Amino acid sequence: MKVGLIGFGRLGRLISKYITQDSDLIIYDLNDVKKDVEALGARYGNLEEACQCQIVIPAVPISSFEVVIKEISPLIKKDALVIDVCSVKENPSKIMLEHLPSSVSILATHPMFGPDSARKTLFGSKIVLCPVRIEDKAYQDLKFYLEGHGMKVIVASPETHDKEISHSLLLTHFIGRTLMELGAKDLNIDTKGYRRLMKILGTVENDSWQLFQDMNSYNPYADETRKEFIEALLTIDKKVRS
Repeated sequence: MKVGLIGFGRLGRLISKYITQDSDLIIYDLNDVKKDVEALGARYGNLEEACQCQIVIPAVPISSFEVVIKEISPLIKKDALVIDVCSVKENPSKIMLEHLPSSVSILATHPMFGPDSARKTLFGSKIVLCPVRIEDKAYQDLKFYLEGHGMKVIVASPETHDKEISHSLLLTHFIGRTLMELGAKDLNIDTKGYRRLMKILGTVENDSWQLFQDMNSYNPYADETRKEFIEALLTIDKKVRS
């Protein structure tokens, strides 16, 4: 099976390491990453070569996703499967349905792991699957493949995903970014609870601001979640002051 990966950022580098174990991988990136790609056992190719694979994975920032989908749409094979890996699902699902040919299968996914948490293994890691437009056999085969590699597969609609992720991942990143803004750091005089809180920093500090901004901008439930959280903080502060 040939897989084409468009984008070789932090997530792209991580999943490349695992894809090359079972498939022939062609990677395209705007930057010259040929040496890094070949070191993983993959092949560095141009955009058209990546798009001619049976499975195409655009691993690009959410804010660039629509531009990339429009660009690759005429290059994709008519019977190909396009799998996105964005951390929001409603927006990319709509974009793929709108711009990809009707003969192309679409599977929206969200790998619930990253370079820090899945550096050594994917076993036990969660991945969300949203079958947008895909035949059941192909979908079940892929689901079986992921589960066979020890991954926990969660099936959800794009709407359900975005609602729940706004109260898990987005809230975690919001708290982590707030701690960074506050200048929180390890202390000699601390508690186990504080050390657990500081672990949130390790979850978010290596991710880019663009990712954080995109997750909030393109998740339709992010604004409300942040509003509810800030109101809860103010309520607790008011109780303390009284």
